[in-house]
Amino acid sequence: MDLDLLARQEAKLIFDRFDEDTAWAIGTKLFAVAKTQNAPVVIDIRTPDRTLFHAALPGAKPANDSWARRKSNLTLREHESSMRFGLALKAKGKTLADHGIDFADFADHGGSFPIRVAGVGVIGAITVSGLASHEDHGMIVDVLAKHLGVSI
Repeated sequence: MDLDLLARQEAKLIFDRFDEDTAWAIGTKLFAVAKTQNAPVVIDIRTPDRTLFHAALPGAKPANDSWARRKSNLTLREHESSMRFGLALKAKGKTLADHGIDFADFADHGGSFPIRVAGVGVIGAITVSGLASHEDHGMIVDVLAKHLGVSI
């Protein structure tokens, strides 16, 4: 994945509104996709102060919850996908530590995507953890594109 594609995804996948019902709709769609793929993932949708949706599929490990928390923390802090932030760091030869970001609380691996509301900004994060970084990220982008009726 390249940084331009990741930036385009974030620019296009914007909600007109986002509430608990929207979180449920997105979360259950992600759950259905993961179930169909037998993907051992954790799905987490949250704002900075509340969990709106959380599910663990068969095969997901407790570590996936920790990864989901850390990836979503990064998305909430930086207002961009964890995949984009991580690839941008790597392109510069930098790490989280170079930015004073503690790896115990933040992860720059793919799988967390910002919930951006038009006219408002980033209000939360949608996170999948349990597959390879690009697969976690791709699952979210595919579901959001279908939900929002957007082609990427």
